[in-house]
Amino acid sequence: MTVDLRADKPGSRALRGPGGLSLRLEPRALTVGLLLVAAALAMAVVLIGTGDFEIAPWDVVQTLLGNGTPANDFIVNDLRLPRVVVALLVGAALGMAGAVFQSVSRNPLGSPDLLGFSYGSAVGALTVIVLFKGGATEVSAGALVGGLLTGVLVYLLSYRRGIHGYRLVLVGIGASAMLVAVINYLLTKAQLVEATRAMVWLTGSLAGRDWSQVWPLLATCAVLFPLVLGQGRALRMMEMGDDAAYALGVRVERTRMLLMLAAVLLTTAAAAAAGPISFVALAAPQLARRLTRSPGSNLLTGALMGSVLLLVSDWASQRAFGADQLPVGVVTGLVGGVYLLWLLVTERKAGRI
Repeated sequence: MTVDLRADKPGSRALRGPGGLSLRLEPRALTVGLLLVAAALAMAVVLIGTGDFEIAPWDVVQTLLGNGTPANDFIVNDLRLPRVVVALLVGAALGMAGAVFQSVSRNPLGSPDLLGFSYGSAVGALTVIVLFKGGATEVSAGALVGGLLTGVLVYLLSYRRGIHGYRLVLVGIGASAMLVAVINYLLTKAQLVEATRAMVWLTGSLAGRDWSQVWPLLATCAVLFPLVLGQGRALRMMEMGDDAAYALGVRVERTRMLLMLAAVLLTTAAAAAAGPISFVALAAPQLARRLTRSPGSNLLTGALMGSVLLLVSDWASQRAFGADQLPVGVVTGLVGGVYLLWLLVTERKAGRI
């Protein structure tokens, strides 16, 4: 492994290994990433200790290391740890998916929430709940199928000698409107029990999550994260435009399809595990970009920021509203709505919309 001091940003370094592999490091981005990891771990410990039976952070750490009391071991490892791990993975999956869509569309509004993929997962899940009375496994499968079908349709409708950012966003917004209508129709057809169950799922919640939700999501992230990160250099070139990327040897359409498929899978896997949690995919990449001050796609920092945002939102849903515990999707929706308004005003002042 060698260090190449030549880079396209002052202070950055490119680590080059055998086989042409390279990794560009920026000190500020590396520092931000390490701080986000520390914040996620600290917030995870605090969240594990939060609940009707409070556990001090030091006792949580001791229990995770295998030195806790039997009562703490049951509460931490069996009841609360799966929920926190799901929050970490869902936030990371949404953060990375949002970074991919915003980079591919070259638009800060290009997130799974606005492009309709989350609504596609919701339609798939509600179809299973309302029409087929399916269980948790079937609902997760329906969410995956619905999100994937929506992703394929949006891509096909957006394609015209390539994918243009604003065309992708506009088609996605149109698909979202139609899918919301389908969701409302399914709710009118549901019986009281199914409608209640559907509304809980639609809100997005981490309550009651166990290891059965962790393992499929962990496997999905373990496969797709390296795949997306491996395309980071090509994605950065594509941000300069398709012609420039072609000239630099990037197979643009193949790379774009691969990245969009991976991002849709991450989004639908997150929705299958916790429901359609809104605005994390929209906000996390933008916040990461502002912290790192890097013009790139910020895939890894976007994922870390997504984990931190969801952990903080879950803590707020349990503690910030007194005795009333809200689903985490309500908190992310409240915060995300304010962020979206701010983003729209900023983009309008900049003359981009």
